[in-house]
Amino acid sequence: MTDEDTGMNAVLALTAWAVAAVVYVAARALDTEFSMFWVFGLAFGFVLQRARFCFASAFRDIFLLGHARNMKGLLLGLAVGSVGFGLVMSRQVPLTGLGIYPPSANVLPLGIHTGLGGLLFGVGMVLAGGCVSGSLYRMGEGYVASWVAFAGVMGGLLVSAYTWNWWWEAHIATAPRVWLPHWIGHPGALVVTLLALAAVYVWVVSIEHRAGVVVPPPASGARPETESVVDDLRSTLRRVFVQGWPVLPAGALLGALNVLLFTAREPWGFTGEVSRWSIGMASIVGAAPGPLAGVESLPGCVLVPSDGLFFNHMLFLVLGMFFGSFAAAVGAGEFKVRLPKRPVRYAQSLGGGVIMGYGAGIGMGCTIGAFFSAIPSLAVNGWVFGGFLAIGAWIGTLIIQRIA
Repeated sequence: MTDEDTGMNAVLALTAWAVAAVVYVAARALDTEFSMFWVFGLAFGFVLQRARFCFASAFRDIFLLGHARNMKGLLLGLAVGSVGFGLVMSRQVPLTGLGIYPPSANVLPLGIHTGLGGLLFGVGMVLAGGCVSGSLYRMGEGYVASWVAFAGVMGGLLVSAYTWNWWWEAHIATAPRVWLPHWIGHPGALVVTLLALAAVYVWVVSIEHRAGVVVPPPASGARPETESVVDDLRSTLRRVFVQGWPVLPAGALLGALNVLLFTAREPWGFTGEVSRWSIGMASIVGAAPGPLAGVESLPGCVLVPSDGLFFNHMLFLVLGMFFGSFAAAVGAGEFKVRLPKRPVRYAQSLGGGVIMGYGAGIGMGCTIGAFFSAIPSLAVNGWVFGGFLAIGAWIGTLIIQRIA
């Protein structure tokens, strides 16, 4: 990359962040909560793009390539989130024997829908080439296939909304919510969760060694000598905004951001908001699924009916994630409109997105809400969703190998 290209990227990035600042001011004029969620969205999108942190690749690469580079970052993020969530929930519900659940924590009904949702989502995210958050940050990088996958997710969420009342009456309404602190207290639940995460870490490392393709950590190296304060600042800015981030600190930072968002209001998640978009678009043509039974009583990324309101806090979170990834990609010179090389990729992305969307709808979340925010909530549903997510990713890997 030439100095001229670097300078142009810097100008474009500064322009993008200036636009983000203008949106912040406008959002704050509407509601201070809107501006807060906009900032969180920008932060999540920026970190995802700089580290190219994709939950789909974390699972897929274990089965396809035999390495767990991204999975290690994911596990660290879950560990950081679990400690932070545990501290917050111990203040929210100090007496676990009363059977009370922490407000807004992703302790969801556990049952057949949880496993099936995770299984379908795992298959779909591998077929589509990214989970919902991965597709979102790649949209900001200019990947057309990710836009197609995101459209498929919206379609799948709409289909799940049409079947939601059946699922509710047949199963979800009576499914139990299993929160570990009710059984073993806050300290015991946190210890069990961290030990389980450590066991998964040992398992994925053993897979790497059996595959013989262990990925060594990047060489740290000594910092280059700088001649002035300006050179030192330029070097620091380059490491943050241009060079790719290691996945371990990125995973830890995502976990910490999730804790902060939970402390402020609710855990990270966004498929519920995307479902509001799809149901709202269907209502324009008179094809809305109608009232959704029981959703108002559930936490997490449950389906959200179209309420006629355009602005809400989750809208700013989702759009902030997209814009944060776009600004990060522009600053690093990584934004480029990329068309799939083969037409089959469009069908693969769309079909995978639909499968993902349906799985997220009945599972009440994606890799974020039903997994990355559910396990730190010390809820068993997060582990069940994650286990079936891994099985689905394995099946999806077998499918894409046949397609290739």
